[in-house]
Amino acid sequence: AGARPCDAKDFGHGSLVCACSATYCDTLDPLVLPAPGSYVKYESSKAGKRLERSEGRFQSSLRTPGSAAGGWRCHRGDPPRHHGLSRGLPAGLLLTLNISVLYQHVKGFGGSLSDAAAMNILKLSQPAQDNLLRSYFSESGIEYNLIRVPMACSDFSVRPYSYDDVPDDYELKHFRLVDEDVKMKV
Repeated sequence: AGARPCDAKDFGHGSLVCACSATYCDTLDPLVLPAPGSYVKYESSKAGKRLERSEGRFQSSLRTPGSAAGGWRCHRGDPPRHHGLSRGLPAGLLLTLNISVLYQHVKGFGGSLSDAAAMNILKLSQPAQDNLLRSYFSESGIEYNLIRVPMACSDFSVRPYSYDDVPDDYELKHFRLVDEDVKMKV
């Protein structure tokens, strides 16, 4: 299935949002990993771009600056076949990827399920909730596979709370979840 475009709404604050309802939610084309030496860029902007997809190829170099290992380079001013990423870079900026040095593994991508997010999701009709969650977690959406849930309250809570306010309760004998957790996040 192909992508469904954003149903853009302007609420008067200088940027657009994509509206999702019980009957419609925008979607993306299925995500496909690019070939080695290539990249895919998704760009959103205040001007109305919403995860606009473009592709390009990195310039292969035999040596990455500061290393004897090979890598990939993309910089402003490459020949036209090196498009996409380099278009929006400031003059003189050089992105160098040393593919022989790995610092971390990416487990996935996601967002935060705060009290405020949960409260807003629960205010939607069940079909709208289903569409919204599908737009985040399904193959027709942005394919989130992680969610961060704040421990106790955060700056997106309607009140301050914690799970155990008893001093020196190192065994957490007084630990209790609160209504926000039980009714909205667990």
